[in-house]
Amino acid sequence: MDFTLLIVIIVLALIFDYINGFHDAANSIATIVATKVLTPFQAVAWAAFFNFLAYWVFGFGVANTVAKTANPDYIDLTVILAGIIAAIVWNLLTWWKGIPSSSSHTLIGGFAGAAIAHGFRDVTDPEHAGFKIVNWLKAAKEGELLPSGVMIVILFIVFAPLLGMLISYFISIWLMYSSKKNIYPKIVTVVLMLLALWFLSSVLNFNVEPDEKSLFHNKFWYFISESHNIKWFLVAFIFYSLAIFNLVFSSFSTATAEKVLKKMQLLSSAAFSLGHGGNDSQKVMGIIAAAVTVYINANPGANLSIGGILDLNVDIDKGTMPGWIPLTCYSVIALGTLSGGWKIVKTMGSKITKVTAFEGVVAESAGALTLFVTEHFKIPVSTTHTITGSIIGVGVTKRVSAVRWGVTVKLLWAWVLTIPVSGVLAALVYYFLKLFI
Repeated sequence: MDFTLLIVIIVLALIFDYINGFHDAANSIATIVATKVLTPFQAVAWAAFFNFLAYWVFGFGVANTVAKTANPDYIDLTVILAGIIAAIVWNLLTWWKGIPSSSSHTLIGGFAGAAIAHGFRDVTDPEHAGFKIVNWLKAAKEGELLPSGVMIVILFIVFAPLLGMLISYFISIWLMYSSKKNIYPKIVTVVLMLLALWFLSSVLNFNVEPDEKSLFHNKFWYFISESHNIKWFLVAFIFYSLAIFNLVFSSFSTATAEKVLKKMQLLSSAAFSLGHGGNDSQKVMGIIAAAVTVYINANPGANLSIGGILDLNVDIDKGTMPGWIPLTCYSVIALGTLSGGWKIVKTMGSKITKVTAFEGVVAESAGALTLFVTEHFKIPVSTTHTITGSIIGVGVTKRVSAVRWGVTVKLLWAWVLTIPVSGVLAALVYYFLKLFI
């Protein structure tokens, strides 16, 4: 029975991953469609490709955080099943209504809500009963800058869009300042390029040695292809692309600048799609990892393979899992993105603020940078919140009234309500399932 339930959870988790893809497709393609750089079909194909490419770029930090939303020693598989069902229901409802809510927060809210229901119903240990079953806040480990837990995820409901907004505002001002025909903007850009080079040298991992399993045995190519380093190389690529454009911006005519910006939008949307795939696929990996861990706790020594082919040995603490799990998760979210999400595209691409190629490049670049940074700190943020904040930041640089605040306030209500509503829904689903399981 437990093994069957585990397989059902894995299948439903992948279904959620697929829904996440078409629900959040708008996040990375809305601006590029709104500016007519690509047709809707070309845009989703472009985004889907980079969703999948994220498999080779990101590790399992976010997956590890999601897997530890609740203490795996005190929950059962019904908790995880209820959380996934609630997340799927809320995601489909918000997609149907065209509301760009967070798939990430839906999943975490559902997981936490079902766990709390279980904590009040079945857990007798006072240290982990009721609300204590959820890992609300855990101190940062050695080498980590930020603590972890559900409270950090909740805080980043505000911080992620705020960070995206600030970065996009800075990039917008930087670009507008660089369009002026004098030497000072170029001096500022060169100084920023030197500072970025110094920062890059401080975060890259130079102590890498290829092993027998490495794709590249040459140390230089292994250094270039190492997942931690790839992520920062991509950040550097985004920044230096903007910086080089800034150096020559003042020499372009308006028409030429527009053409160049539209080409740059291909790069910025690709970067954001990469961040979307890396951030959101890991959440499903985390749910699968949690389910396997719970199953192992309940059935020590059980055979962890499907038909003797697919290995299910997962270690949350070490952050390891069989290669087929991440590969499948990245493939499924890419397929979901190919399915599109046109209702939300309309909201993200036109209802918040009118978007041009300039705004598109800025918003997507800011969103991508935000996702790469938060993934580095293992924080499962919302790609929806991030890109919305970035679009708002661009709009504010024109004038505050350029942002349609009525639409934005409605989005904020959806963000605030997602975790509690998903949690309550998951708790109800949990109590219903317990009547039969």
